[in-house]
Order: sequence, then C-alpha cells, then structure tokens
Amino acid sequence: MSIYLTIFLNIFFGLISGVFGGLGMGGGTILIPLLTIFLGMEQKLCQGINLISFLVMALFSLIIHYKNGFIVTKGVIFIEIGGVIFSIIGALLASISPTYILRKAFGIFLCVLAIIQSINILRNK
Repeated sequence: MSIYLTIFLNIFFGLISGVFGGLGMGGGTILIPLLTIFLGMEQKLCQGINLISFLVMALFSLIIHYKNGFIVTKGVIFIEIGGVIFSIIGALLASISPTYILRKAFGIFLCVLAIIQSINILRNK
C-alpha cells in the first residue's frame, strides 16, 4: 500500500471515528476494526491509538456538550471511580492477553452491541 493511500485512510478513519465519538457513540467501536481490517495493524496497537485519539475527541466533545447543557455532573464521581478501577484492570488484562483473544473478545462485544441496538430499534418503532 502506498504511503499516500495510508495517510488518506488514516485521515478518513479519524474523520469517521471523530464523528461517532462526537455523537457519544464511541469512535473506537469504528476505529479499531477499520485499522485492523484495512491497515492490518495489531489489535493492541489500535487500542493504544484509539486511547490517544479518544482523549482529544472527548475533550472537544465534552466542551461542546457542556455548553449545550447536555452534561449532568450529579453522581458522575461514582461512574468515574468505577471507570478508573476497571480501566486499570482492563489495561492489565489487555497487556497480558494474546492478540487473537482480544480480537475475538472485541468481535463478540461488537456482535452483542449490534444485537442490543437492533432490539432497541425494533422496540421503538
């Protein structure tokens, strides 16, 4: 693959994941499969790239959502405590897990998410 195509795909994938991240749907849900499937990157590398890009996207999304009054801070501390604790546990597990297990686990997660979202869409029709 040429360097120009790789650069274009990185920008395009960043655009797509940025839109989904800005909507609050998790850009990594899109970014990680795109990077692994189309650019052949290792799952762990993609997860690291996703974390770095998430920080920037989340900051800008947070500012915009806060200005629009869509942020409720009551009770957030409990979510943050649990998030930090389980982020550490998840990062430790990911660092010692073989790549093929991470790929399968992420694939199962995406399938379950798709099923849940499909059920919610059908219920709300």
